[in-house]
Amino acid sequence: MATIADWTPDLERHGKPHYRAIADAIAQDVRDGRLHVSDRLPPQRELADRLGINFTTVARGYVEAQKRGLIESRVGQGTFVIGQPRRPRAAARPAIVDLTMNVAPEPEDRSLYDRMQSGMLKVGNDLPTLLRYQAFGGTYQQREVATRFLRLRGVDVDPERLQICPGTHVAFQSILQVLTSPGDTLLCEALTYPGIKAIAGRLGLALVGIPLDDEGIDPAAFEELCREHRPKALYLNPTLLNPTTSTMPEARRLATIAVARAHDVTIIEDDAYGALLRRPIPAFATLAPDITYYVASLSKCVGAGLRIAYVVAPDQRRMWPISALMRTTTVMASPLTTALSTLWIEDGTAVAIVEALRKEIAARQKLVTELLPAGSYVTHPEAFHLWMALPQPWQRSAFAARMRSSDISIVVSDAFTVGSQPVEAVRVSLGGVLSRAEVSSALDFLSHVLEHETETGPGFA
Repeated sequence: MATIADWTPDLERHGKPHYRAIADAIAQDVRDGRLHVSDRLPPQRELADRLGINFTTVARGYVEAQKRGLIESRVGQGTFVIGQPRRPRAAARPAIVDLTMNVAPEPEDRSLYDRMQSGMLKVGNDLPTLLRYQAFGGTYQQREVATRFLRLRGVDVDPERLQICPGTHVAFQSILQVLTSPGDTLLCEALTYPGIKAIAGRLGLALVGIPLDDEGIDPAAFEELCREHRPKALYLNPTLLNPTTSTMPEARRLATIAVARAHDVTIIEDDAYGALLRRPIPAFATLAPDITYYVASLSKCVGAGLRIAYVVAPDQRRMWPISALMRTTTVMASPLTTALSTLWIEDGTAVAIVEALRKEIAARQKLVTELLPAGSYVTHPEAFHLWMALPQPWQRSAFAARMRSSDISIVVSDAFTVGSQPVEAVRVSLGGVLSRAEVSSALDFLSHVLEHETETGPGFA
């Protein structure tokens, strides 16, 4: 491996814009033999100083070259010539660095993928059965296995109160259709999951946000809104809240339950991220099972493509109308993915996937700590997203546009805000198909923009 410390491309030879010229120069020098596989390119800031151009332009140039399969970034080592994509799936990567989809990072442990593949082959041995219609909600054996996975989150439920369904949205919609009528009020966090906003809108519900602090919703504000609006239900994402990552401690949960009981408010608990915590906090479904509908899925901890979720009602009788609605709208969860997820839970593969995710999340959170300015964001060490309040004079739309101009996409606060003026903030996701090195590069660029640019800062050369 050689370090091409003095590599200086002739940008004028390749034309403008400069970032494309940098990528073109790398490609040309690889073809001409001036650059070789495993050569380490100069650091971006050093090359920017040498060429007399913005750091952001060099960063875009390296990103463009990486998308062409010419180079790759290695965390803590630098940027290296590879000449061609190292992994076959690199060609299928999106054209932009997508930090919008809040999905778990994909583990790169080959042995884990082999284990997952083995499960798929085993399930395929009974393919004719799995291609037929099945009873809605899963067999008793499948539901019993699901309860084992929920116990890892500290949630212990009777399989008779649990149904398997194709994703959480149908569960939320069915629960709300049973509990509410058009025009009723649904309370939620003032910053909440966009999916529940869409569902409430379709059902004609008035969605009212409860003020938040670092521990979740304010119980006093919750009680005041109960008196004012007489809500039928409270939707909560109390663990690693999307978007802020706040996690409600047990004392705050108990205070919230007390208010809910006093005002006869049913709780709908969205436990999307609970499996990621090594030391889970008692769920509302554990602390107040008689007034809580609990919904958990495998999307954020095993695989979104499975489209498998578990919905738990306070008792079997209250599950019946929910189950009937879900059956009417979806017929059933996929027998193929139900069987696969059940097998993965039984043979320990699901737990292995969760553990691999935890390790990868820890590594990406370490990048956040190393690369982003202290105090510029809030996150949780076990979350794969972060919430960033923007410094003045940045506005969220302008900041998102600046990122997008460099092929990085993020989500502005408008998507999560309920009822009030959105704050100048954005959510940044750390997972999905992006490699750790790609996330590192994106965070490094985001940090540069925060520290060295304003809305009227350097041009997009």
